[in-house]
Amino acid sequence: MPPKPTPMNPTPTDSGPTSTNPAPAHHDPHDVGALHGVRIADFSRVLAGPYATMLLADLGAEVVKVERPGTGDDTRAWRPPADASGTSTYFLGVNRNKRSVALDLTTGEGRDRARALIAGSDVVVENFRPGTMEKLGLGHEELLAADPRLVYCSVTGFGTGAGAALPGYDLLVQAVGGLMSVTGEPDGEPAKTGVALVDVITGLHATVGILAALRHRERTGEGQLVEVSLLGSLLSAMANQASGYVAAGVVPGRLGNAHPSIAPYETFHAADRPIALAVGNDRQFAALTALLGVPELAEDERFRTNPDRVAHRGELRPLLQDRLRTRTADHWADALPAAGVPAGPVNALDEAFAYAERLGVEAVADVRGHRQVAHPIRFGATPASYRLAPPDLGEHTEEVFRADGPRTPRGTAGPS
Repeated sequence: MPPKPTPMNPTPTDSGPTSTNPAPAHHDPHDVGALHGVRIADFSRVLAGPYATMLLADLGAEVVKVERPGTGDDTRAWRPPADASGTSTYFLGVNRNKRSVALDLTTGEGRDRARALIAGSDVVVENFRPGTMEKLGLGHEELLAADPRLVYCSVTGFGTGAGAALPGYDLLVQAVGGLMSVTGEPDGEPAKTGVALVDVITGLHATVGILAALRHRERTGEGQLVEVSLLGSLLSAMANQASGYVAAGVVPGRLGNAHPSIAPYETFHAADRPIALAVGNDRQFAALTALLGVPELAEDERFRTNPDRVAHRGELRPLLQDRLRTRTADHWADALPAAGVPAGPVNALDEAFAYAERLGVEAVADVRGHRQVAHPIRFGATPASYRLAPPDLGEHTEEVFRADGPRTPRGTAGPS
């Protein structure tokens, strides 16, 4: 494997005695995750990039979050809701396990410090508008020329071509990317999802791309540029809907809570509130009709197979709805799964967390006194850890760039 180059020397600044050399992290020896030794210089903000870097930080990576002095990440101001200290819960939700440094990248000193931080890092993540990092002298071509082992992840809204100037807002991408066209009631307005789903999906794709690039570097010693866009991520995540168009020319529309290829696979009204049925095969449909007291429906030519049921969903739905209205959602939530029929009530978020707790799914973690949504991946040997609470703006600037601090060469642990 090629030897590791010495990190490039930062350009001296007139900032006085404070060195630009980033200090190494101090890891608890009991908190060594799968990505321990990987350092990430995180220039991203809002959701897609910060979500990716938080997932990587949970798995042991050291993440230094670069923020604008004075204001920081936009989401610091996105409230309500806020916690007891008045901090935006949006920001809290995607920024744990990170250290924050405040750097003004429009100044020479800020850019010098940014280069010093990058020189001691394995990965750079940024989601500025295309061309911004190049104007700052922090573009991927310049940085990879100086350090060919660097993994540089760039997150954009619409790529770096003709869409480079378009702002990458989740709502906009949901609209132009087709998601809103299949979300909502058939006779209603197109609707967005209740969470910035495109940002989250893009963050997951960025995470996969970074891990793949680190694996490639481990084998070859070669870094690379990793690019993900919100639009590309959404079109991939449209999955069966996108495949139906690409492979068969089918342009889907809105079906409310129904599924274009499966029936019954939607919500119904129980006696007190909605319940979801996810009947994925003929065996489950037969079990459903038997439990509802209408077993003859499973032998009806209109409903015998799934394609039959999809073709006659308009006739099937009222027949099932009449039966489901006779009992409560909780009754069906117990009785249907017991009979082998996937079903459950439509929970509010507080009910969803309570449901997860009843099932033994660890959904909440205490992060240094902050209640947070737990990391979703479970590992047998290298579990996710919660080492740092979401940082105050610039909380670690002096720690990271402390005067005459020792500096561990990049890549001494983890992927090399």
